[in-house]
Amino acid sequence: MYEPQTYGAALCLMITAMLCWGSWANTLKLVPKWPFQLFYWDYVAGVLLATIAAGLTLGSTDDGANSFWPNLRAAGGNEIAYALAAGAVFNVANLLLVAAISIAGLAVAFPIGIGLALVVGVILNYMLAPAGNPLFLFGGVALVSAAIVVDAMAFGARDSEAWRKTRGIGLSVVCGVLIGSFFPLVTRASSGPTGLGPYTVAFLFAIGVLACSIPVNSYLMRHPITADPPPAAKRLLGPMFILFILGLAAVAVAPLFVKA
Repeated sequence: MYEPQTYGAALCLMITAMLCWGSWANTLKLVPKWPFQLFYWDYVAGVLLATIAAGLTLGSTDDGANSFWPNLRAAGGNEIAYALAAGAVFNVANLLLVAAISIAGLAVAFPIGIGLALVVGVILNYMLAPAGNPLFLFGGVALVSAAIVVDAMAFGARDSEAWRKTRGIGLSVVCGVLIGSFFPLVTRASSGPTGLGPYTVAFLFAIGVLACSIPVNSYLMRHPITADPPPAAKRLLGPMFILFILGLAAVAVAPLFVKA
């Protein structure tokens, strides 16, 4: 299993992760005529396929205890449940974020949602495992909080439609709280004698995202937050939708039949 062995390598991976996390939502703006509910099915498929590819390549370079397949076979039930729950919480938050972007715009929803997630995540993780300089940590939290308030005020002053202000900011806030709350579940899934390795956590996390998306995103397709269900969404809820879910399910269970 590949793991960064130096501080420089770990820092590069962290920066790459932040760039990806901070820029994926731009892809929604690249397809303005594609409803966010349909966009999200593509997103879920991409997350699942990426975790499987990472687990079967980078996560399977040796036969160590934390390698993808041996670790998945030895995983404890509680740890699996925590990883699935983390994926479900993250999925609801991400759906709300995509909906907020479609209502309020990327420049408003993303800073509020992800900024609040940073604030909640820092506070929760510091309560669970105090580490680092509190002055720097909470000084940064204060600056991010101030930026969130200013961003919300700017959106309120720019947009004259009251429902857009309330719904867009409200969805962003709920999204931020949920995103900030999923990481402690990942920490619990990775701890203990039967804790999960990083690639196994990522795969089960993606399964949680998929399992949660089926009921939640299907509901949003029938009862959208932003507008009436588009004709494409209505068609997708028919037989083609069932085939799509069966295909994703087949991809999800495929690693369980792959030998290390």
